[in-house]
Amino acid sequence: MKILISADMEGATGVTWPEDVVPGASQWERCRHMFTSDVNAAVLGFYDGGADQVLINEAHWTMRNLLLEKLDARAEMLTGRHKTLSMVEGVQHGDVDGIAFVGYHTGAGSEGVLAHTYLANSITGVWLNGIRASEGLLNAHVVAEYGVPVILVTGDDLTCVDAAGYAPDAVTVAVKDHVSRYAAVCRTPARTAADIRAAAKEATALAVRRDPVLGGPYTVELEFDAEHLALAATVVPGAERCGERRVAYSSETMYEGIRTFKAVTTVVSAAVEEQYG
Repeated sequence: MKILISADMEGATGVTWPEDVVPGASQWERCRHMFTSDVNAAVLGFYDGGADQVLINEAHWTMRNLLLEKLDARAEMLTGRHKTLSMVEGVQHGDVDGIAFVGYHTGAGSEGVLAHTYLANSITGVWLNGIRASEGLLNAHVVAEYGVPVILVTGDDLTCVDAAGYAPDAVTVAVKDHVSRYAAVCRTPARTAADIRAAAKEATALAVRRDPVLGGPYTVELEFDAEHLALAATVVPGAERCGERRVAYSSETMYEGIRTFKAVTTVVSAAVEEQYG
């Protein structure tokens, strides 16, 4: 049994504001330890539950945040940027039985601690076939095409609510309770590690490959905080204006859909000006 962990940082224990998750910022080094603790707890729980192999895919920012030397020696970690499927890289090889979304968060335009979708502020909303989409929802549709179920989700309490919409069978763990975008009631790392380990052990029973879900076509719509970003996004083939600050594109598969999404966000991030967004 092989488990893939997609590890993001905004939903990690103790994280509540940008300085906690921006590489090199004042609190990032401290929060890396709590992020690693959450991920390692999931690793331990999956091995407790009978997993034979656990691969961790770093999914936050530079994708170089987790402390490899603090992880269980049985695990392996894929770290670094520029991967075919970005946050869920590794799911496409046909050997993964279940995936965990550890340290996830709610989407742009929604309530939640550090809520966003890919870009921190420039994207104000994402919709997949008319449904407001978090990174979790987008990635869940990608992994479904490979027959891999989402078995565990950790983050704030609203992330757990969000997960119920795209992975209703998954075990969830709230490591903190949302107060505002930059505030939360947080559990201690010792407590969250115990909770995540127990949940991962339970979730291992859900790691059973399924028939691939080919649910396309998909239409993805993105809303930005400035008109010029929508204009910039249209250089990506297939992305067309559908409003003053909106673009949309369609794809037959979520493999194509998530790759186009990454292209759009990469172009848009390069078009953000320091003072005027």
